Amino acid sequence: MKNPFPIVDSLKSYSVGWFKKDLFAGLVVGVMLIPQGMAYAMIAGLPPIYGLYTAIVPTIIYALIGSSRHVSVGPVAMDSLILVAGASAFAVEGTSEYILVVATITLLVGAIQLSMGILKLGFIANFLSKPVILGFTFAAAVIISIKQLKYLFGVQLEGVSGLLDEFIYYFLHIDQIHFPTLWISLVSLLILVIGKKITSKIPLSLVVVLLGMGISYYFQLDKLGISLVGYLPSGLPEFSIPTVSGLPWGEFLPLAITLALMGFVEIYSIGQRLQSKHKAEYDINANQELVSLGLANVIGSLFRTFPSTASFSRSAVNESSGAKTTLASVIAAIIVVLALLFLMPVFQFLPHAVLGAIIFVAVLGLIDFNLAKNLWKTDRYDFVMLLSSFLGTLILGIEWGIGFGILISLVVLVYKTSAPHMAVLGRVSGTNFFRNLDRFDAAIDDAYVSILRFDARLFFANVGSLKSKVEQLIKEKPTTKKFILDAQSMIDIDSSGIEGLEDIINHLNDCDVEFHMVSIIGPVRDKLFKTGLMDKVGMARIHDCIEDALSDHTDKQKLVFQTNAK
Repeated sequence: MKNPFPIVDSLKSYSVGWFKKDLFAGLVVGVMLIPQGMAYAMIAGLPPIYGLYTAIVPTIIYALIGSSRHVSVGPVAMDSLILVAGASAFAVEGTSEYILVVATITLLVGAIQLSMGILKLGFIANFLSKPVILGFTFAAAVIISIKQLKYLFGVQLEGVSGLLDEFIYYFLHIDQIHFPTLWISLVSLLILVIGKKITSKIPLSLVVVLLGMGISYYFQLDKLGISLVGYLPSGLPEFSIPTVSGLPWGEFLPLAITLALMGFVEIYSIGQRLQSKHKAEYDINANQELVSLGLANVIGSLFRTFPSTASFSRSAVNESSGAKTTLASVIAAIIVVLALLFLMPVFQFLPHAVLGAIIFVAVLGLIDFNLAKNLWKTDRYDFVMLLSSFLGTLILGIEWGIGFGILISLVVLVYKTSAPHMAVLGRVSGTNFFRNLDRFDAAIDDAYVSILRFDARLFFANVGSLKSKVEQLIKEKPTTKKFILDAQSMIDIDSSGIEGLEDIINHLNDCDVEFHMVSIIGPVRDKLFKTGLMDKVGMARIHDCIEDALSDHTDKQKLVFQTNAK
């Protein structure tokens, strides 16, 4: 039986050397968590302090029971944007009522994830295709970036109702740009972008935060009209059970389900990617991840956190910094605790423009144009799903975008299954090999024989395609006397498929063409016997390979087949 606390197993062989690596990684991630936590709280429509709360409780809970040793759990930009898009419909951002709504949603998210883990539903992650998630991510990055422009330009938006209106507003009101704020933004962006190209070892987000606070304090930037974070309460988050009475918590469910699924997909995919570098050290368990993330959010909601999951940037830094166990995450949380206890008076001088710049650079890094370009070259269906999810999210909004993407992926799946790959085969000259006539110039088409390989399960959704293909082949080659169906790739057949084969046989009989089947696998063969279709085809026309179907040794072939069937 697996230990429900994987950290115990990792600590059994713990050493001083491991502790030094965990300590270093924890310090690096901890200093990243402080500015990121505050920035992502802003995205979520919450005061910055709640980002720090979310960087503590869920991080520690996951570290105790999570199966990944390198994943860094806490606030992330994507989920923050999904949250504010849905939660802002129930309360005004930043108010005490909004904070209560967020805590309730977080509780629901955790409960859904925990229930999924207990019920062993981790396999659900396989049904969310990567192109859909990528399209949603790209769109979310664009939306988040546009929403940071008000902090970067120092512009107060008025009468804006949508993303496009917001984007156009800045062009129509250039005269409202606050240039002192813009200069702070540009300097921060330059440090983050150029600094990343120079070195990856320095936590640049912390650098711009320290510079921003120092310059703000020394030059009294608030007197220049630059917006600052302002007062932040010191101390740890207080325990408080979300009060659901009076709240339309039933209406929170669609949003909670979306956040629960997105959070799970993020943590599981990031965990798998990092674990692939450490296969000999530990394994990732999907259901364990659901349980650990669910508990992290449930317990976190009692301390007014918002939904958390794995951050790719922090997780990557955690792994590259040499973290050996989840103790590194505990150390990172302790760094945030120390900041809450002793450094909050300093953070009141932090300009919003600096946090906006950190978010802007972080989310733009999520857009991978090369990946989209490769999909266009290698798989147009996947590219269509990515583009549909991207445009659907931009047009319909965050809360509906991923649902639209999933719908498109299902449509593509249905289309692919209803129009499976089929290859017309011919003998390669001078050999007993048979290859696709469209792909191999050396393959020769016989004027009196048609050979078709069906590369899919034969069932109700695609049997029509097979019937149409057979009819087309006979029509295009009226000299055909023998039709051979290569079933080596036909992994299953249902009742509609059986009926479809009967129709094909009848059609070929009417055309005075012999029907033969070759390379039938066991499960399909069993169904052909049980339904009596094998008798209708005739054992003399069932073969192990195409070469046998073309020969005249039918009696010998029949004996071989019957012997193998026993």
